[in-house]
Amino acid sequence: MAKIRVLVVDDSMVARGVLIDGLNRHPNIEVVGYAINALDARQKVMKLKPDVMTCDVQMPGMNGIDFLKELLPQYPVPTVLVSSLNLRVFDALHAGAVDFVRKPDGSESVEQFIRSLTSKVVIAARARVRGVLTEQAGPAAAAAPAALSLGGKARVIVGLGASTGGTEATLEVMKGLPADIPGMVIVQHMPAGFTQMYAERLNRLCRMEVREAKNGDEIRPGLALVAPADLQCRVQRTPAGGYYVSCTQGERVSGHRPSVDALFESMAETVKCPMVGIIMTGMGADGAKGLLSMRQKGAFTIGQDEKSSVVYGMPGVAKKIGAVCEQAACDQIAGVLLRHLRTKLG
Repeated sequence: MAKIRVLVVDDSMVARGVLIDGLNRHPNIEVVGYAINALDARQKVMKLKPDVMTCDVQMPGMNGIDFLKELLPQYPVPTVLVSSLNLRVFDALHAGAVDFVRKPDGSESVEQFIRSLTSKVVIAARARVRGVLTEQAGPAAAAAPAALSLGGKARVIVGLGASTGGTEATLEVMKGLPADIPGMVIVQHMPAGFTQMYAERLNRLCRMEVREAKNGDEIRPGLALVAPADLQCRVQRTPAGGYYVSCTQGERVSGHRPSVDALFESMAETVKCPMVGIIMTGMGADGAKGLLSMRQKGAFTIGQDEKSSVVYGMPGVAKKIGAVCEQAACDQIAGVLLRHLRTKLG
């Protein structure tokens, strides 16, 4: 098996040393070069033709975001960002980066950081670099979908799970939904500290209210709750028939915390009203079994198709085991969901 050839881009000599040493210790990875800024990186990409690039977001001169906007349309090399706790990481993902890791800040060891980085480099080597978007379209950028107006006739709960490539894919789905969506719970695999910023970004760019979930939050129409990083998020039912989320430490499920399987299995076990499960781009199989459980309990289930997925792992496994009622491209999922809600529940 050929090694994954990696270019490390970081202006800090100390950081470069940590990255190069850590990546080279992985049996399937070889660091073929490094760059100290965007100009240097562009030349190295053309010369070395790496399989994957790691890139710091903050660099002198041209920052990582502007660099990726310029580079990726011509040289679509899968890129893993190495970032501090910084909102700009989402701008870099919007520019076409595949995934990101959080720089060590004392909350985790360097070894944990390297394990996370190498795992994401291996995934990135198999990922599809999606087309770079030209604008961050908010609610005013497209015609707003008509309100659902389901009223009290039908309480509905929607669960959505994603991993690699999911931050932008989920945003694309959410931007296609009206303000009065059914209550939603979203699990996106993400490092600690970033889920609140991600929820705030969705809230800013979408029509509905979006916020990071807190233990005990009610699930209600017009609100989407994003599972907090490093907590399991499950749907629970009140004695009166309402629904809320529990966000607790718990064990990892399917290797993740939060886990899409944990969310979907809780919905299959607990939810008595109509429900929808959506599984999107991501490596591995988290969410596939849970989605099958939901379908077996009568839920309508949607899977992202292979062509539009950055990594066709989670939705691919879900499709293979029969968990998916309907498969759709990322930009069609909102329409599929709305059609189901209007025709079946309206």
